[in-house]
Amino acid sequence: MKKISLVAVSLLVGVTCSFGAKIYPLDRAELVADSKFDIKVEFDKKLNLDDTKVLINNKNINELFKDKIEFVEDEEGLGSSIWIRDITLPKGNYEVKASGDGKDESVKWEFFESEKPLAKNVIFIVGDGLSVAHRTAARLMIGGSTEGKVNKNLAMDDMTYAAFVGIGAQDSIGTDSANTMSAFMTGQKSAVNSMGSFTSRSSDPFNHPKFINIGELIKLHSNKSLGIVSDAEVEDATPAAVVAHTRARSKKAEIVEQMFALKPDVILGGGSAYFLPQSTPGSKRKDDKNYIDEFKNAGYSLATNATELSKIDTKNTDKLLGLFHTGNLNTILDIKFLKENGATKNFPDQPELPDMAKTALDILSKNKDGFFLMVESAHIDKASHPLDWERAVMSTIMLDKVVKMALDFQKENPDTLIITVGDHTHPISVIGTVDDNKPGDKMREKVGIYQHAGFPTYEDKDGDGYPDRLDVDVRLAVFFAAFPDYYETFRPKLDKQFVPAVKNEKGEYVANEEYKNVKGAVFREGNLPTFEGTGIHAVDDMVILGEGPGAEKLKGYMENTEVFRVLVETLGIKPKKD
Repeated sequence: MKKISLVAVSLLVGVTCSFGAKIYPLDRAELVADSKFDIKVEFDKKLNLDDTKVLINNKNINELFKDKIEFVEDEEGLGSSIWIRDITLPKGNYEVKASGDGKDESVKWEFFESEKPLAKNVIFIVGDGLSVAHRTAARLMIGGSTEGKVNKNLAMDDMTYAAFVGIGAQDSIGTDSANTMSAFMTGQKSAVNSMGSFTSRSSDPFNHPKFINIGELIKLHSNKSLGIVSDAEVEDATPAAVVAHTRARSKKAEIVEQMFALKPDVILGGGSAYFLPQSTPGSKRKDDKNYIDEFKNAGYSLATNATELSKIDTKNTDKLLGLFHTGNLNTILDIKFLKENGATKNFPDQPELPDMAKTALDILSKNKDGFFLMVESAHIDKASHPLDWERAVMSTIMLDKVVKMALDFQKENPDTLIITVGDHTHPISVIGTVDDNKPGDKMREKVGIYQHAGFPTYEDKDGDGYPDRLDVDVRLAVFFAAFPDYYETFRPKLDKQFVPAVKNEKGEYVANEEYKNVKGAVFREGNLPTFEGTGIHAVDDMVILGEGPGAEKLKGYMENTEVFRVLVETLGIKPKKD
């Protein structure tokens, strides 16, 4: 590509389109100067190439991108498209226009450039689905409250900087983990189920306009190390968004391939089913590729259970792949407290998230040039969906142990930025307590509100930071604002994770009658469409917390895309211009 130094760019496309054009990147996009990205302009009519005219600052686009221009006369029967792939633009503000039939469409972009680095390391901690109420419940469960004052803060409570973060997607105010985490990791809005690319009209999940992600910036444009840790499948939306480009988060086998191409230095979590060839029992691949062998051949050490992970010599290990489950790891409640119930019988030796994070931190921190580490506590979300708030809050407590570890590391390494945030929220609230000591058989009458709530009776006598029991006589009353039909039992689910609704013969979700006869259970008519069988994400703002250099930029209200710019500017990464 011919290099240009422009402060403003106008892209003018003369077409016979009565409704204008759709331009990617989207309006108000902020992108890293000199980083690769794609331009796409979609028209809702079939055009001839001669009908188009493209100008950039009054220069014909053929002069600037002649070998890069791809014209699709009729894209999937929906109209013509113009693609310009894998290009770069220098620092500056750009106005892009597409016009035809006397109608103009325009967007504005900013390409920003980092200055002097503020920090060497970033630890980015994600509580998937983390809401304010998860934090409130966790705080009350680990220490309780005396005369109105909590007895113990969470580690995240002591982080210095905070802001509200909005989570809207390209296509909706409602979002999922793919596009919300992608916004953090790329600085761009995408659609539900999409990461690392804008969502155009193509039916091919890998043929959408792409842009650089934080994983590529770290591995391709710096000497820093990259780590991904999650108690979900490592190909799941949140961890995958660090490295992947796809319209469909479900393409997990392909995400493994993208992960291998980039080669993060540490990868720890679940999801081995997408690494194993189809001939292996439990595999979910549709080919014979063995990515565990591929990683091992690329110099990675391998751990498959907690015992093996504990024996990793981190001083002499630079690359580590740890896969501890074919799917998501079990919740911390099941791993640590409820093993006898059989949830972990197929994988009885799973590591806890803080242990995985500690191993990753020990390996990555050996790099004198620094590192970027993403750690996700996934079951805050995965347990909130089935309205199993106790499992979600126990995962919040576990997340806070990772935060404490990161803050301790930051005290010894002050050139480290720590961010703690949810990728989206759940509509959950603590409204009082449930007191088994109150008379009567109706559990609803045992719900204490206002002055009748009193204080919960959780204890942590063994000092491990978790409540010893969840089925105490006075426990928190926690409810969700969005739910299918279900039976509310007012009790923790200590046999297995809650399944609030099941499909009937019509394919509609109805209340799971397994819980109908639980003493005191109450039927709640859902407020969600009957095609949804669990609770859903909220559109509520998230709270983002920061500590260390660069964290002072977290203030007021921010779009989630702005967090990416904080990361890039804090690390001071500039793409290599070759």
